[in-house]
Amino acid sequence: MPTMKYVLFQHGPQLSLVEMPDSHAYQLSALNLRLHKELDKLTAEHVPPLARCIAEFSPAELHERGLDVKSGLDYLNELEEAFKSIQEKSYPLISLLTEIRALQAQLEQWYEEEYEG
Repeated sequence: MPTMKYVLFQHGPQLSLVEMPDSHAYQLSALNLRLHKELDKLTAEHVPPLARCIAEFSPAELHERGLDVKSGLDYLNELEEAFKSIQEKSYPLISLLTEIRALQAQLEQWYEEEYEG
């Protein structure tokens, strides 16, 4: 059984967890920090809101039943969809999408190796 970590996100009062392989959790946290740093540089009218990463931990013992828990791959797929829908004219948005897609590809490979191979 692989070791998993949980990345806690906050969007306003809403909390959510993303389950990541231990080896990739830091990358998700770092990606989130980078995206937040670059969001202010975007000039598009409609930039989707981005939750803020506030903690990583392992193991998780959840006591709140209503807390949203997503797999890392599902979270990255949603993030990629949100960012590719931005109609940006000035900022090189492709660099942010490349970082998102790189972590997506790493996770896809990890899941493939872990569960199929």
